[in-house]
Amino acid sequence: MRKFFLICLCFGFLTCNDGDIITFQLDFNDTFQQCGELVFYKTKSDPSESLSIDFSSVTSIDTFLNVDADGIYMSGNLACIFNYRTYNANLPTNYFCTNIPPSSVTILTDDQSDGSTAQVTTVLTEDDDDGIPAALEDINGDGNLDNDDTDGDGIPNYLDFDDDGDNVPTTTENPDPNNDGVLDDAQDTDMDGIPDYLDTDDDGDGALTRDEENDSQDQNPTNDIDNASIGANYLNALFSVSVPATAYRLHAIQQTYEISCIVNDIQISNLTQQSLDFGKLSSNITSSRSLTPNFN
Repeated sequence: MRKFFLICLCFGFLTCNDGDIITFQLDFNDTFQQCGELVFYKTKSDPSESLSIDFSSVTSIDTFLNVDADGIYMSGNLACIFNYRTYNANLPTNYFCTNIPPSSVTILTDDQSDGSTAQVTTVLTEDDDDGIPAALEDINGDGNLDNDDTDGDGIPNYLDFDDDGDNVPTTTENPDPNNDGVLDDAQDTDMDGIPDYLDTDDDGDGALTRDEENDSQDQNPTNDIDNASIGANYLNALFSVSVPATAYRLHAIQQTYEISCIVNDIQISNLTQQSLDFGKLSSNITSSRSLTPNFN
């Protein structure tokens, strides 16, 4: 898990009027939103203010989702327009995402920095969403999740929704029945000391779980049931009929993108700060990718 520690910054604007110094302070949350082609923005009330970044060369948030092999993408310095505004009324939630701003809101102050640049960083986190926290899938305890691959299918356990390669999803094998993050009560049907989600023969009948299918293989041992009172054959030691498996099931890997932004080269009159940690996108972007590992 990667964490960002963001600082909410205050900036002073100093103006002189008959010898008086008027100080304006900006105090915004450390998250921002996005819309359009492409604008990052944040707003506040009391007083009503906004900060926005308008990217001149970027038309879609998808531009920032192309991460490298380590799951990190950094944009470099992208040209942008940085804008600070004040208003006579609180802004509606969709103010920055409408083509025609509402007439009820008047801009009182409009300070714009046309020559600013923005550094956008995206961190991609992947997980198998199998009910086991990734930190607990470090089977050998060496701190490296990528070399823990119980079934040898080329997908490390923390990304593998079927850790033991028996074609029964890990979530179905109850690795954490009471959802307390402790796996010492994981289901172990044959009581051999190996939890079902890591056991290739769950009922200990000598037939591999992935082979305990009737007539033909559909990569799903859970739907082959000869005794409904006991359940699927792969959990019934009295049944050991098997059809050799020839393939693994399709795997789905969940993806979460976390986007943060720093604005540089801010040129606004009376603003001494030229760099701003704009914060983190308020809602992470999620998607998934799928693959079927080579059978072994």
